[in-house]
Amino acid sequence: MQIGVLGTGVTGLTIGSKLVQLGHEVMLGSREEANAEAVAWAKEEGHHALYGTFMNAAAFGEIVFNCTLGSASLQALTLAGAENLRGKILIDISNPVDYSTEIWTMTVSNTDSLGEQIQRAFPEARVVKTLNTMNANVMVDPAKLSEKSDVFVGGNDIEAKAVVVAILRDWFGWKSIIDLGDITTSRGVEMFVLLWQNLQRIVRSPRFNIRVVTS
Repeated sequence: MQIGVLGTGVTGLTIGSKLVQLGHEVMLGSREEANAEAVAWAKEEGHHALYGTFMNAAAFGEIVFNCTLGSASLQALTLAGAENLRGKILIDISNPVDYSTEIWTMTVSNTDSLGEQIQRAFPEARVVKTLNTMNANVMVDPAKLSEKSDVFVGGNDIEAKAVVVAILRDWFGWKSIIDLGDITTSRGVEMFVLLWQNLQRIVRSPRFNIRVVTS
């Protein structure tokens, strides 16, 4: 499958590498066509790893992953082009977080979320929020943790969510996937990142996740 990955940070590079290793053709998108991180990544990963602009990657991908910084996601997706996202599953992994201070804050919360903003801005894209509640290495290999943990999905399109659930299960190895409901559930999973920061300080490692336990 041809997959577009928007963003050349740790998350984009990690997702992109995993998808290439699974045999997919992946184009990493950034503002600049010859972004240094993307060029180096493509050279390391081989001929199935490509790079280009946000627009190039969105047009290339049958499915598109948004791995951009949350504060820049709407602008990046605008550069990608609504026509290149139309009808496609857009897997949104971003978090609307202001990292400029020691204690992170949300740029949108409570009555709205970045996931909702993206869906409103691109109504013909099939936005599914997932994987934003953990470190990038855990996203693509949950077996790195000593016990089974949970990943969440949320979105308005039931068929799109079913495809994403299959991707999480069959490509990334997730065994416990919780469908929270529509795209408004992005509010809760995005705000979880503030608790994630506190937990990281305590466990002294970014490699952890949460598990929902019932009686």
